[in-house]
Amino acid sequence: MECFERLVKDHITSTLPDTLDPLQFAYRPNKSTDDAISTTLHTALTHLDKRNTYVRMLFIDYSSAFNTIVPSKLVIKLETLGLDPALCNWVLDFLTGRPQVVRVGNNISTLLILNTGAPQGCVLSPLLYSLFTHDCVATHASNSIIKFADDTTVVGLITNNDETAYREEVRALGVWCQENNLTLNVNKTKEMIVDFRKQQREHPPIHIDGTVVERVVSFKFLGVHITDKLNWSTHTDSIVKKAQQRLFILRRLKKFGLLPKTLTNFYRCTIESILSGCITAWYGNCSAHNRKALQRVVRSAQCITGGKLPALKDTYTTQCHRKAIKIIKDNNHPSHCLFTPLSSRRRGQHRCIKAGTERLKNSFYLKAIRLLNSHH
Repeated sequence: MECFERLVKDHITSTLPDTLDPLQFAYRPNKSTDDAISTTLHTALTHLDKRNTYVRMLFIDYSSAFNTIVPSKLVIKLETLGLDPALCNWVLDFLTGRPQVVRVGNNISTLLILNTGAPQGCVLSPLLYSLFTHDCVATHASNSIIKFADDTTVVGLITNNDETAYREEVRALGVWCQENNLTLNVNKTKEMIVDFRKQQREHPPIHIDGTVVERVVSFKFLGVHITDKLNWSTHTDSIVKKAQQRLFILRRLKKFGLLPKTLTNFYRCTIESILSGCITAWYGNCSAHNRKALQRVVRSAQCITGGKLPALKDTYTTQCHRKAIKIIKDNNHPSHCLFTPLSSRRRGQHRCIKAGTERLKNSFYLKAIRLLNSHH
């Protein structure tokens, strides 16, 4: 059944229209958590480059999101997206009338028939949820709703302390959730405010269903620790700690006499993968202290494996260039428009984006454009 679900998932993905919400980054070709994080940061940093501005980010948490899908509403949305009626009927039949029991040892509970939600562990569940929420989009130009499956973030760009559009967006999102049988978990929903103005004012809290949303100074956003200062010490400290724990295992493996090639493969899979996770989104704005701490891990691994390992800066540069090329080739990528070619006489060159701050200048898209131009 799992194999068949994968076939159906691939078929649905291949038939989705290009007009699908571009800010849904899950289960779309050439989109990943890196893209979701980079888009969020670029949206915020570009706005913060202007005078008298700040950004409010609302990290939404849903209660049992996958379990609340209403199959009849989902099928209507799938038909709206242009999926074949026969396929829509199959999905409806797949999600309704599902028998479920709980087994504890030799004891089995009473049979329960489920007609809402998607099966736990189902390969199709995240994709169906993404399609169920495809019409959850921002209603104001100054706001963005960035999604990766059930991870939803509302980014409000505030100018001259006018939060009217942002607060209306949050209210509209609450209405949309009620209409689509989704419950906002206010206790786990967090808000972060990024305000670099010298004369800051008090920011009134956001309320959802009469409950105040907790304001935080740091949040783990799609696996990356983002802070209200948009610095990366918290994130780098976290991944260095994880990497050092795995260095201990690498040392033990060397004592057991494993070949250098095997040790290098272990490093790439379990340590380098941690250090380079979503690296295009955050490494550019790392401090010199953060970069030294990261590189110390690489040097320690190099001493253990006995071979030359790529510096993290080189990994970052390579991944930035590679991702930029993919975005340029994908007209449907939400950031494709940022890579504007120059005149035909300067073929291969791209127009640089103006930046008034080092934060914006060192962010992914501006770095990628400079890399492309220098590489050309």
